[in-house]
Amino acid sequence: MTRPNRVARSTALSIPRFFWSAILLVFVGASSAFIGGFFVFADQVATAEPPPSPRADGIVALTGDTGRIGKAIDLLSHDSATRLLISGVDEAISTETLRNAFPASASLFGCCIDIGHAARDTRGNAREARDWARTHGYRSLIVVTSAYHMPRSLAEMSRELPEIELVPVPVQPPHFDLGAWMNNGSTFRLLLTEYVKYILSRLS
Repeated sequence: MTRPNRVARSTALSIPRFFWSAILLVFVGASSAFIGGFFVFADQVATAEPPPSPRADGIVALTGDTGRIGKAIDLLSHDSATRLLISGVDEAISTETLRNAFPASASLFGCCIDIGHAARDTRGNAREARDWARTHGYRSLIVVTSAYHMPRSLAEMSRELPEIELVPVPVQPPHFDLGAWMNNGSTFRLLLTEYVKYILSRLS
């Protein structure tokens, strides 16, 4: 009469073991995928290079690190596109301020450069670029931002502008040595943080 009770107790005890084993396997698999994905992400960012002669209808520069706006203006001045949007500019910064910061290209601010103040984050940049591109009827855009920020920027812009061809022009920030990211704590943290943001952007 006691055997069925022993079987029942044995079955009851085996369920938690199976459950925790399954949880452990899922955790190990997810951790491996996360770590492997991060190394691929970091390597792609560290080795990212702009195309030699990018061409598109318009250019969108996302404000942030040093060099983004300058690179975008240089592309515009070399006829890579007909117009430039500088997205996410602080409201305290006027067109005149930017014109004075780039005196060699001052004339372009009068004809071919638009300043966007609405965006507060990368998703906002994408929406600002969407509205600007549709206003001008553009079918292709050069996207200028830092190399580490480019994957997330393209993910957000692809969501808002699925019909638009995006041409990435990554800028390597001078204050981060992306090529030595494994040996530099601040660069490693930057890439890891951006990788997490990129994953969340793709999942949202």
